[in-house]
Amino acid sequence: MTQTVTTNEPTAQVPPAQHLIGLLLGAEEDWPTAFEQVLELVGPITTDDGVTHEVSSERLTIEPFNLRQPVRTALVIDRLAYWYYHPREWLKKAALVNGTYLLNSPFTFQSMEKHSAYCALMRLGLKVPETILVPYKNPVDNVRWAYTSAKYNQSFDLKAIANELGYPLYMKPFDGGGWRGVSKVVDEQALQRAYDQSGEMLMHLQATIDYEHFARALSIGPETMVMDFRPDQPMHNRYAVSYDFLSPKAGQQAAAISRVVNAFFGWEFNSCEMLVKGDDVYPIDYANACPDIAINSLHYYFPWAIKALVRWSVYCVVTGRTARIDLETKHYFEIADRDDLTDDEKLDAYLAIADAYLDRTNYRAWCAKHLDHLDGAVLDWVQSDAFNKILRDTVQATYPEHERDQFMAHFGGLIALWVKDEKVRLRVGVS
Repeated sequence: MTQTVTTNEPTAQVPPAQHLIGLLLGAEEDWPTAFEQVLELVGPITTDDGVTHEVSSERLTIEPFNLRQPVRTALVIDRLAYWYYHPREWLKKAALVNGTYLLNSPFTFQSMEKHSAYCALMRLGLKVPETILVPYKNPVDNVRWAYTSAKYNQSFDLKAIANELGYPLYMKPFDGGGWRGVSKVVDEQALQRAYDQSGEMLMHLQATIDYEHFARALSIGPETMVMDFRPDQPMHNRYAVSYDFLSPKAGQQAAAISRVVNAFFGWEFNSCEMLVKGDDVYPIDYANACPDIAINSLHYYFPWAIKALVRWSVYCVVTGRTARIDLETKHYFEIADRDDLTDDEKLDAYLAIADAYLDRTNYRAWCAKHLDHLDGAVLDWVQSDAFNKILRDTVQATYPEHERDQFMAHFGGLIALWVKDEKVRLRVGVS
């Protein structure tokens, strides 16, 4: 006879896997606070192997570090190292020594900025406007300048170059960043003035086109939002809430090109600018290490941006996604060199490589399984006092007292529109 023996000893519990996301910040409070609050809505995630994962975040500080010092954060969202070299070198160490996942890559943003993006997109056959790099206006800070300049620098006619490109044109730094040094040049006098003011910035001259729309696409991982951008408007009014403002083909191209360039350079949190005329998309700026994600500029699009940033960050740390430092650009160039493909077929092939790099299919399925509750939770959060406090604090920190009621009403109305549209989207099940 078999006897069953029972005991009162508890079954050993496997502790949850802990994942820490680091926020490396500059002068920002709105989106980090929103990110922290939305991350709390995620809750524990139990994956198919039975492991429960808990994800948290902390704001990182700057201090001396040993190059062998372990890094606790599995992933870092970087908003500082583009211009602050000490944390940039810490990020490189974290990635190379500890395998930390970085949004964005300090390796490629240091070496492959706007200029490299233009070159790469031209190589891929995309419609980058004619662009010319001209030498510095002022000597670089190097004792060898005088000798090199006298022996090797060729004289050139700036006005002739501009006339060849045609007016109006744009003069802008080769490395870009926050519209720094960008000038719209309408004639020879404006050309000379802009060049004289460029100092030691290395400048592009770039032709423009008679465009119908200025589109800006914010891409976070595999997710992309193409927005109607009005650069001449004040910051709070630059992103228009426009539905279907591009033709279907142009809209598809804008989103596809954005993801392609991000995957090409290993950028996963980046905004891209383009001019659009009819079905044609002309890339003009594809390197933004710190893309705009402020509530007082994105407003209507802010909840989507925070959700996308939380989703991609959580997906990366829970699934153990590893960062890719080697770019393997040859795969794109092999397609670019094929004579048997049309431009549209090449873009589709580029996008297939990009979506494979961004793990887009698995990401969407994983989010549907483990983060299906997040849409509803964020919808409730946007209507809560906590969100209203973020908005109010941002308005108080940004605008003078006599304008605060006006801007609270302005942004409140745009957020209310997002709430209305989001309820419709969730009701009809649109992804």
